[in-house]
Amino acid sequence: MKKYQIIYADCPWRYDFSKKTADTIEVHYPTMSLEEICALKIPSDDNAVLYLWATAPKLLEALEVIKAWGFTYKTNAMWDKGRVGIGYWFLGQHELLLVATKGKISPPKDIERISSVIKEKKTEHSKKPTYIRDMISKWYPDKNKLELFARPDPQMRLDGTNTFDGWDIFGNEVKSDIKLK
Repeated sequence: MKKYQIIYADCPWRYDFSKKTADTIEVHYPTMSLEEICALKIPSDDNAVLYLWATAPKLLEALEVIKAWGFTYKTNAMWDKGRVGIGYWFLGQHELLLVATKGKISPPKDIERISSVIKEKKTEHSKKPTYIRDMISKWYPDKNKLELFARPDPQMRLDGTNTFDGWDIFGNEVKSDIKLK
């Protein structure tokens, strides 16, 4: 099986704390429990970096996923979506992009590093800034890259086929390049 040095994941988190919130999310796509996400056999290389999206309420669960997938947390960036959304304690306006590694893999070169605050207006539900995937491609041009839980993107063909150069994709809304157990 092909191994990946770069894993870029936007897990379909299940929100059980609020029936109203959970129903809203389920309408967009099927979600997974923490146990289901942790149990996935991710085909990562012994030397790899994980970029994992998480909302603030899912931070602790995201850290559990990092550990379950064999990675060690390093740092994070914050995406300021430019408008408020839903929330229980605060109305969420940001998401976290957690960075974790295993083995030996270099961070981006000094001159290529970006701010930890990503300011890009949210467009549609769960769509992440394409800028991040583009930067990861620039940082690691020769590494095997996998986007987990990929969603349709204007850069893809109309049938959901992957057109991202150097990337494989997996998700229930696209034609996956791999199968996960």
